Amino acid sequence: MEVLELARWQFGITTVYHFLMVPLTIGLSVLVAGMQTAWVRTGDERYLKMTKFWGKLLLVNFAMGVVTGIVQEFQFGMNWSEYSRFVGDVFGAPLAMEGLVAFFVESTFLGLWIFGWGRLPKRVHLATVWAFSLATLASAYFILAANSWMQHPVGAEFVDGKPTMNSIWAVLTNNTALAAIPHTIAGAFAVAAAFLVGIAAWQLWRKRPSGDEHAPAWRSSLKLGAWVGVVSFVALLVTGDQQGKLMFEQQPMKMAAAEALCETEQPASFSILAIGDVADADCESVKTFTVPALLSFLAHNDFTTEVKGVRDLVGEYQARYGSTYPNDPMLGELAGKPIDYVPNLPVTYWGFRIMIGFGAVAAAIGVAALWLTRRGRIPRSPWFPRMALLGIALPFIANSAGWIFTEMGRQPFVVVPNPSGVDGVWMFTAQAVSNVSTGEVWTSLISLTAVYAALAVVEVFLLVKYVRGGVDAVLPPKKSPPGEGDSGDPDESGTDDALAFAY
Repeated sequence: MEVLELARWQFGITTVYHFLMVPLTIGLSVLVAGMQTAWVRTGDERYLKMTKFWGKLLLVNFAMGVVTGIVQEFQFGMNWSEYSRFVGDVFGAPLAMEGLVAFFVESTFLGLWIFGWGRLPKRVHLATVWAFSLATLASAYFILAANSWMQHPVGAEFVDGKPTMNSIWAVLTNNTALAAIPHTIAGAFAVAAAFLVGIAAWQLWRKRPSGDEHAPAWRSSLKLGAWVGVVSFVALLVTGDQQGKLMFEQQPMKMAAAEALCETEQPASFSILAIGDVADADCESVKTFTVPALLSFLAHNDFTTEVKGVRDLVGEYQARYGSTYPNDPMLGELAGKPIDYVPNLPVTYWGFRIMIGFGAVAAAIGVAALWLTRRGRIPRSPWFPRMALLGIALPFIANSAGWIFTEMGRQPFVVVPNPSGVDGVWMFTAQAVSNVSTGEVWTSLISLTAVYAALAVVEVFLLVKYVRGGVDAVLPPKKSPPGEGDSGDPDESGTDDALAFAY
């Protein structure tokens, strides 16, 4: 493999792995804050149990997310130094803001929340978990603003051969970012919702023969996850529609690739399923089942809009950005070679459908959970907890498929040209890679993949351990009656509480 391909594999592996933790942290942090709010307002012990249990799992996931996330930014200097040199004046600003939020605000208030049990007043302690969860959302905002600039560069001018920022406000309010942020946050809540539904359903079913004193906490967790999952899917449909319309304007090739649309159509049909080799750019062997004119509506809110196909778009891209790569030694074997403007069609086509399909099935499990828990019922059949446990994976896969589609669909660009933007503010992925050897990239690729695999084993082990332990594993030790080793000092319960929670 060439350095470019190896570098892309490494970034893809580490990013997809890291993003398994990110949406769960974002969604679960807000839900845990809501659980603690309910406990402070009502004094109901089931909300305290929910806060303790789900908070423990949140901490395990957050810790792993931090460890794996640090590598991401180092890769810009390791394998993508040419990219960093080119876009650093713009791209570095939102990344620096995210670093300040993530490593200062998040970590500070998370520490106060962990060790503040029994030490801080209830409402002050509650404020710390909300500060942490809101900082997590802010961190996601800055990261998405940086990524959206790569998808649709704004707020920059071309000076001395590279983009120079002229408006941080334009970067942070990029319409691509404003569409991506609510979509990503909705996806994060879908992940957290499936997590709640799967584990709570299993806990209710596991203790069904003897009964469980913690059943009210599990049932409330199940209903909360189900409602959040259904609402999140609706939000994903609305925000996804907005993203589709922006894609039609800003990245028409990505839209054509998502549909394996080889020929321009007016009106354009939406492909539900394709049979054949969608990688065939001539579409001679592909048969699709379509909904007439639906793609035109998704692109422009009417049923008559023309949507350009891959063939016509290739000609337009060649006329505007060239048909061959520059004769630059930095490009290696690609120097002077023809530019392939067509993304990987099987990945984009099926990735788009996996994202939608798996998200829909996860929402359907949420609907089933609401039906089975209506009027105080508790699901007793073994089929539902098994389905709910398997359903935990669905939104994780959907989120990953969505991001793979987003990133691979913009190839061969690492910075996609803005159709109405400044000339020169774009970059081919082949130009972004560092001047390193294949051996160096192989070494880091194998090393990081091995380390991440080990971390995956650790995280799964810890999550399974605490899930099996249930609520009892996260509550402080019960106080003994006076005269049996308990001093009776009420402050000690708070200390035990904090220590039990902080593990």
